[in-house]
Amino acid sequence: MASSKSIPPDAYRPLFKWDGILAVYVFYSAVLARSLAENALRPHMPLYLVLELVFLLLYTLVIWRQGTRSRILHPYFGVQALITLVLVSQHPEFDFIVNLFVLLSLQAAIVFTDPTRWVWVGLFVALTGGSLIFYLGINGLALALVPMVGCILLSAYVVSNQGVRIARRQSESMLRQIKETNRQLELRASQVEELATIEERNRLAREIHDSVSQTMFSIILNIRSAQILLERNPVQIRPHLEQLHSLTQSALDQMRSLIAQLRPQSPDASLRPPM
Repeated sequence: MASSKSIPPDAYRPLFKWDGILAVYVFYSAVLARSLAENALRPHMPLYLVLELVFLLLYTLVIWRQGTRSRILHPYFGVQALITLVLVSQHPEFDFIVNLFVLLSLQAAIVFTDPTRWVWVGLFVALTGGSLIFYLGINGLALALVPMVGCILLSAYVVSNQGVRIARRQSESMLRQIKETNRQLELRASQVEELATIEERNRLAREIHDSVSQTMFSIILNIRSAQILLERNPVQIRPHLEQLHSLTQSALDQMRSLIAQLRPQSPDASLRPPM
């Protein structure tokens, strides 16, 4: 199931920055120092130290092996919970041991997604209160309230923090996509503009070929005819000169029209009244 998969490494690595790692180990060191300070635990000190060091070793492995699959994480949390329960059972009156469930809740909130994380957090909350109630009765419930609240609050903080980071990554991803789309649109617009320019040039070339070049050819023929008439019959040259003038004027008008089409249109050209 998708909900039981662990979060990819890049999704929760920021939660274990150096300050976060330091805070976890300071918290654990406080539990260890409290164990060493209790004289009543000295007969069982080797067992306490071994189990607490095993707990720390496993906890560290999960911190540094981020992205571990859930098929490994579920047994891991089961073993860690069992270690904590064994420590509690040795001397239930030393309730500080249940603070290890707070560390496990923090880690479960980090490495699992909903709803698996909340199943484990709920289980750790239940074990925190249930173990002390089992051994100490109603007084155990009073002692367990603070660790139980710590399990819930730290997990909720982690979940909300993850949500903020995921939303930020999604926003950054959307921004990159928008920028890429805008770049592609600008590229397409440039290509369309270039194609339009080429098409306009081709149209003008066709118009020059179909109109101006034909007129210029007629002008050349009329000039040649005028040259021949000038030698043979100068009296009849006048009509040819008038036709030559007309053709030249027509060619000039056509060239002016084509040149006007090549000029860029000013933004307010469409607003000007016709002449």
